[in-house]
Amino acid sequence: MTDTSARLLRLLSLLQTRREWTGPELRERLGVSARTVRRDIERLRGLGYPVHASLGALGGYSLEAGTAMPPLLLDDEEAVAIAVGLRGAAGGAVEGIEESSVRALAKLAQVLPERLRRRVDALHAATTPLLGTPAGPVVDPGTLTVLAAACRDRERLRFGYRAKDDTDSGRLAEPYGLVSAGRRWYLVAWDADRRDWRTFRVDRMRDPRPTGVRCPPRELPARDAAAYVAGALTVGRPVRQAVLTVHTSAERLAERFRVTGAELEPVDEHTCTVRTAADSLQWVALRIAFLDVDFEVREPAELADVLREVGHRLVRASGPPPGPPAR
Repeated sequence: MTDTSARLLRLLSLLQTRREWTGPELRERLGVSARTVRRDIERLRGLGYPVHASLGALGGYSLEAGTAMPPLLLDDEEAVAIAVGLRGAAGGAVEGIEESSVRALAKLAQVLPERLRRRVDALHAATTPLLGTPAGPVVDPGTLTVLAAACRDRERLRFGYRAKDDTDSGRLAEPYGLVSAGRRWYLVAWDADRRDWRTFRVDRMRDPRPTGVRCPPRELPARDAAAYVAGALTVGRPVRQAVLTVHTSAERLAERFRVTGAELEPVDEHTCTVRTAADSLQWVALRIAFLDVDFEVREPAELADVLREVGHRLVRASGPPPGPPAR
């Protein structure tokens, strides 16, 4: 491959990874002059790639949508990720995407090198889907595409939104990121009208439209979008706390009691204190029942009643004890 051909492929790859590049940015990435960048842009246009150039101090180059789908340049990791994602999407929560995913996967499989095809097949063979999981709402793939582009380009969105109490409202938001939580999708965004961060369920959004206005960078009050959604989903839920004395070492218990928010406090080498919390005392009772070690409830007192009730129910469900073996 000649230096010019390699540089054109590199330029095309850059244009496909971001919405817009300035001339100085492309010159620095490619290590060439401004004249060479302009000449290479013209070569790409001659090959049918719709590269748009904007003038001015903030101008640059962008690869726009054309009348036909141009070839995509993918490295090995990107190709494997797309193939695995398409297989997962074939049974996912995006409306109408199953058949399209299968067709796209068939096309990709035809051009994957053998070494990459083996990696994809190995991942598929080692993965077993969990059957019988509860169904959830489906989202429109076009909506996801619009939201993902707005997050990438930091562009304000207008959309209709139906809250959980079925009230409808119009929203103006600055999108930050999308989060997939099981079969539900959430958009994390800065609500411009309410002047605060919000999470929006994508299946409740209606007709999202980019406004063409770029958003200033904002600092999310969480480690990332997923952490923010996780925190938002727990707000407002009733939390019941429990304190137990467990007859095993804190180190041994930590290996089996892997619950977020649990706090272990060693008492001695054979005893420790556990503080844990959940949405209800019934859920606390079920979790601690699987500790497989002896424990006493210190607080709250009603947790002991819940454990007693659960125990009686399990004994009744197990039926009468077996009789003596027949001679």
